[in-house]
Amino acid sequence: MLNITTEQLNGWLATLIWPLVRILAVLVSTPLLGSSSIPVQTKLGLAVLLAILVAPLLPPLPQIDPGSGVGLIILLQQMIIGLAMGFSVRIVFTAVEMAGEITSMQMGLGFATFFDPQQSAQVQLVGRFYGLLATLMFLAIDGHLQVIGILVESFSTLPIGTAGMDTVSFTVLVQWGMKIFTLGLHLALPVLAALLITNLALGILTRAAPQLNIFAVGFPLTLGIGLLVISWALPYFIPLINHLFHESFSMMRSLSSAAANGAGIP
Repeated sequence: MLNITTEQLNGWLATLIWPLVRILAVLVSTPLLGSSSIPVQTKLGLAVLLAILVAPLLPPLPQIDPGSGVGLIILLQQMIIGLAMGFSVRIVFTAVEMAGEITSMQMGLGFATFFDPQQSAQVQLVGRFYGLLATLMFLAIDGHLQVIGILVESFSTLPIGTAGMDTVSFTVLVQWGMKIFTLGLHLALPVLAALLITNLALGILTRAAPQLNIFAVGFPLTLGIGLLVISWALPYFIPLINHLFHESFSMMRSLSSAAANGAGIP
């Protein structure tokens, strides 16, 4: 007759539930893996499969009842760790889309918006184009596989226990989030510079020929120059976006490393 004690049952539940929560949080917060176009059943099935595969590789877990107060705190910590890791990758997508938003406004395409079901909001045309470009780059460098690899590695660098992320990790994440505006401005800078020169030229032309209808000439001119500069700048975007993704992967590793060092874990 098979006898299962309460301690054994709690140990099996902890081995599955705690890693599953961290994995689910990463899958939900990562832009590609957490897309709304992917069914919830698929995400849940992938998370359960990863949790089953990762369970034998986990360091010794604390002997704590998962349903106790401390067990629920550990559960919440795993959720925060997973969300922070996924957020570090999402920042790159946000910065790229922000560059498209700035470019659209300067080109006069601020009215060209459509509803994006993935974000459940109105997005501008150029911003969506930049976002698709970043998604293709993410797939081209196997970013989804690298995210899963770093996630599995985090269970060794930041084991499951009562010591979660500390203030050092949150400070690192906040500093990385501050780069959204800087990165977005850097990506939009070529188009902004070209359109600034165009607007200055239109201003001088308007002063020289006041009878010229600036609205009839300026809009198609700025639109055409903006599209032309975007086509010229696209080959230079690829290595830059690739570099940003590798920085985000390094940020994911540094979050667990900083938390482990702050918690005194060797």
